[in-house]
Amino acid sequence: MEKKKLLIYAHYYIPDTASTGQILRELAEGMLDKFDITVICVVPSYLGTIEDKYKTQKYYEENINGVKVLRIRVPEFSKTNKKSRIKNIVSYFFGAMAATFKVGKMDYVFSISQPPILGGLLGVWGKWVKHAKYIYNIQDFNPEQVLAVGYSKSKLITDVMMWFDKFSCKRSDLIITVGRDLVETVEKRFSGKKVPKTVMINNWIDEKEIYPLDADNEKVLEFKKKYGLDGKFVIMYSGNIGLYYDLEKLIKVMKQFRKGYTLTGVYEEGPKTKDGREVVFAFVGAGSVLDKLVLYSKKHHFENIVFIPYQDKADLIYSLNAGDVHWCVNAKGIKGVSCPSKAYGIMAAGKAIIGVLESGTEVRGLIEECSCGRCCEPGDYVEVADIIRWYIENADSTEIKQMGMNGRKYLEEKLTRDVSVQRYAEEILKL
Repeated sequence: MEKKKLLIYAHYYIPDTASTGQILRELAEGMLDKFDITVICVVPSYLGTIEDKYKTQKYYEENINGVKVLRIRVPEFSKTNKKSRIKNIVSYFFGAMAATFKVGKMDYVFSISQPPILGGLLGVWGKWVKHAKYIYNIQDFNPEQVLAVGYSKSKLITDVMMWFDKFSCKRSDLIITVGRDLVETVEKRFSGKKVPKTVMINNWIDEKEIYPLDADNEKVLEFKKKYGLDGKFVIMYSGNIGLYYDLEKLIKVMKQFRKGYTLTGVYEEGPKTKDGREVVFAFVGAGSVLDKLVLYSKKHHFENIVFIPYQDKADLIYSLNAGDVHWCVNAKGIKGVSCPSKAYGIMAAGKAIIGVLESGTEVRGLIEECSCGRCCEPGDYVEVADIIRWYIENADSTEIKQMGMNGRKYLEEKLTRDVSVQRYAEEILKL
């Protein structure tokens, strides 16, 4: 029997390191037994720069592990320059609309909520042009996310955004979202009216690619040595260093555990664990807030803080295993709006979590259900400091290791890639 044809609009796709790009790659490759899949995305450019080989044509066709990929050339951008980012995103949007005519007949069109609003509209466009069933995968709700962090003060802009995204929801044949609290947001949006068909499927990480490694693993030791983490107790943040995580406030909490000179010229040694290890805070990744964090650490002579660039996917297992404890955080107001998928990677690596997440959110529920970390509410900086202190004081105990193992066990039982991908395929084929 001939496979059904599925078109996926993905702003980013491998080799770009965006978490949504990684998820869509694993989703696409995992459904190849059921669908003939084409992805429309940008040329590799997640960090803003573009290789010369992608600067000569408007479109580039590739085949990656059996998935047909049609790439659109877009202008380079700076993550700290709003105008250049908007130009880049708009180029993708109109480029993807035009590219839709180049990919032939489709039975299903699938888009995600990235870029905000435009991702949904691309799906509606694809549905119309291809006379196909449309699946809208909402990873983050906008304008709710924009409102939560005060990114736009214009009510007119956020009202227009809401109208367009509700339009995309109404035109979809199925909404798939990634948390129970996000399903509630769909229901709230359409309160008293017909709610579009919505299902919840957890995000994932490939548990066969990310797993616990021994502390003396050669590659983990190499990573630690390279970034000055060897022999230290490492509290790590890994992922997008962006707007929605309250990192500018959290770094001020970390400063309580700083090693370095105070502004009055007094040198502070910083805390140590009972087994004599210095405490170090490591940030692995990039994003719009990174420069502010670097500036803050320099201004306050914060010596036990390390900034590490994004790691290739193949090396992610070593960087995640280099942390003793990992942050999983969201800013206040993100409940029902976004779901930090980094939790799955931390659980896969068998590491304990500092969860700064609102009660009732999907990921906080998972952490509490399997006892793989300690959680508090965003904005409760006293409690955040207490949790950090608890981890430092108990660094040599078996309790922290057990937390990590609890997370890994739960992931293997309930959150594997194969289970989630299979559910996506089933829900799409039901349409």
